[in-house]
Amino acid sequence: MKKVLSATCVAISLVATGCSVGVHQQSGGGTQAEGPIKIAVVPKAIGFDFWENVRIGAQCAASRHDDVDVHWDGVSAETDVSGQQSLLQDLLAQGDIKGLVYAATDAKALSEVTESARAQGTTVVNMDSGTQPQPEDVPVYATNNVAAAERATNELAEQLGGRGKIAHIEFQPGTSTNDTRREGFERGLANHPGLNLVARQSSDSDYNQALQVTQDILTANPDLDGIYAANEPSVLGAAEAVRQAGKAGQVKIVGWDTSEGEIKALREGVITGLIAQNPFKMGHDAVDAAIAKIRGNEEPQADTDTGSTLITEDNVDSPEVQNLLHPSCEKAPK
Repeated sequence: MKKVLSATCVAISLVATGCSVGVHQQSGGGTQAEGPIKIAVVPKAIGFDFWENVRIGAQCAASRHDDVDVHWDGVSAETDVSGQQSLLQDLLAQGDIKGLVYAATDAKALSEVTESARAQGTTVVNMDSGTQPQPEDVPVYATNNVAAAERATNELAEQLGGRGKIAHIEFQPGTSTNDTRREGFERGLANHPGLNLVARQSSDSDYNQALQVTQDILTANPDLDGIYAANEPSVLGAAEAVRQAGKAGQVKIVGWDTSEGEIKALREGVITGLIAQNPFKMGHDAVDAAIAKIRGNEEPQADTDTGSTLITEDNVDSPEVQNLLHPSCEKAPK
């Protein structure tokens, strides 16, 4: 029998609300005398389509076991590093968490939480973003951000015919995800000497900030040809700025993630390419790995690339892409 406990936190993916109430979900009804295996799964933030699909994957993995409970919780803004630290520390202090699966909002700041968990015997697995340093026995289930970002840059170059002025909207310097996506972008840029990077700004993973910095970039560079945006709020803010400037389709936008708003803008031609990750697989495989380790599976665990797909107007309606955009436990994306 499944039990679901929920606390409502109204969060709009475009704007961080400051709400810190999380969502708690349980699955399974373990019959072991010592109780079920309790695994805390903590994303960078709740209220985003990406992390909701991570939750679905994590819940799916747990539902396939009779003795596993998943506790899902998170802060409302990916920039709330101290909030995530406090949340994780509180979860560990409860004493009944056997597994901790989380995405680090800051690689260096969260490394101490990982060490504290390991010191008390809690199994740790990272999803999407790890820590610095990353312990050898703590695997990371994530997109190969460097390779995917290089692919996105190559796509932007192709759309521009190999030449033009471009801007880079990053989202949170210091996080492993942001920095690896910048590394991949720079690798791609090196392959296309005809591309001229004229601006790099951070959105702080906030839609309104992304809108503002993109407006500023367009004002300073009225002949801008393309934008590489590194996450959902950055893409959406950049797209709205380009739309308001009357340059939809003229300024090519290639970015990350696949929220409803991004897919709509892709169909409209405002966004010209999106890197789709596989958040369902991230959550599912990370929880699976934690369960296996808790149960004594001593097989060496390694970092795992959960895959990525380039989505354009040409393939957005294909069955494979639609399955990736709308995952379920019954029809899990590969």
